[in-house]
Amino acid sequence: MAVEDTMEGRVMVMLVREVMTTDVVTVGPGDPVRRAVRVLYGHDVTAAPVLDGEGRLVGVISEMDLLRGEFERDPRSSARIVLGHSAPVPYTVADVMTSEVTTVTETTDVTAAIDLMICKRVKSLPVTRGDRVVGMLSRRDLLALLARPDEDIRADVLTALDEQYPTGPSWEVTVRDGMVELRGRHAASVDDIADLLARTVPGVVRVRHLG
Repeated sequence: MAVEDTMEGRVMVMLVREVMTTDVVTVGPGDPVRRAVRVLYGHDVTAAPVLDGEGRLVGVISEMDLLRGEFERDPRSSARIVLGHSAPVPYTVADVMTSEVTTVTETTDVTAAIDLMICKRVKSLPVTRGDRVVGMLSRRDLLALLARPDEDIRADVLTALDEQYPTGPSWEVTVRDGMVELRGRHAASVDDIADLLARTVPGVVRVRHLG
């Protein structure tokens, strides 16, 4: 985990590997669309990587992809009667998946991943190591960190400090909106370790060390 110094303290620069979901739900290109629907719905995910028989990434399937062509227009919604046959309903994941996939790696900066999500208008990104999928990064993963209560973050920071220094020294810890303040000055090397430990706690966005 990298750190940048600012006027307000040390800003946490998080890598994708520290946020991503590693238990990845996947589907195959030959899976029926309805099976993929059940997989995404059953696991409460908005998208899943599509892997071929050798485990290589060949696409991504999203909720919107799966909705494509699954519903016909209800004649009750319009007074105009439409004659003729509808377009064939997609049958397999390969028929509707997105094959040009934007990916990130485990060492991609989280801010760069967020920029990609915004630019590409996607809710999640496959995380790859070589040609293998090792995780998924979703908006929900990122929001889960920011949503952690300050009291939970504080408790985890105190636990991390106590485990490292069971007999002292100690710091007064306060947390507000994910920003941690450590009060108490000790040897520089000890304070640096305390700062590092605090930054490893999920949900911490900044660490300030005050005298």
